[in-house]
Amino acid sequence: MNKNIMIVGVGGQGSLLASKLLGHVVMEAGYDVKVSEVHGMAQRGGSVVTYVKFSDEKVWSPVINEGEADLIISFELLEGARYLQYLKPDGRLVVNDQKISPMPVITGAASYPEDIPGKIAAMGINATVVDALALAEEAGSAKATNVVLMGVASQSMPFPVESWEAAIEALVPQKFLELNHKAFQLGRAHT
Repeated sequence: MNKNIMIVGVGGQGSLLASKLLGHVVMEAGYDVKVSEVHGMAQRGGSVVTYVKFSDEKVWSPVINEGEADLIISFELLEGARYLQYLKPDGRLVVNDQKISPMPVITGAASYPEDIPGKIAAMGINATVVDALALAEEAGSAKATNVVLMGVASQSMPFPVESWEAAIEALVPQKFLELNHKAFQLGRAHT
């Protein structure tokens, strides 16, 4: 099995933890995995992309080219739209419906695009749009949107829930375990 997954979002949304969770689950399942992060800006607010490639054979490079992603997990709506060309024709998009205005929108030089979910649907893309912020708040913290989205995305991967729960146990500080377990389960329950 060969899988190419992109995690995209805005700096400060927790893509690092998400990629570590995925990497942990994949390695524990015995696959070779490569993870690479590309930061548009090394601060909150900049575009962040993480490539995760895994296979039962050797993975030589983490880079994912256009048309190669099996799954894109997007923490922000516009970032999801920005990377659609990376999806395979039969790929899946899991996208948070949260809108974080990029600098051109903040300065008034551009407008945030209208009806991104409708445009994605019109393209025939297999997409799941999630109000991850509301689910994270239900779990106990708005900061858990990343784990909510991993819960949703985990339904597209061949790894048991127990593997994901073990990864949370291994990577999340003790004081945040209950919150993150709940956030993951709320994501898993999303349809």
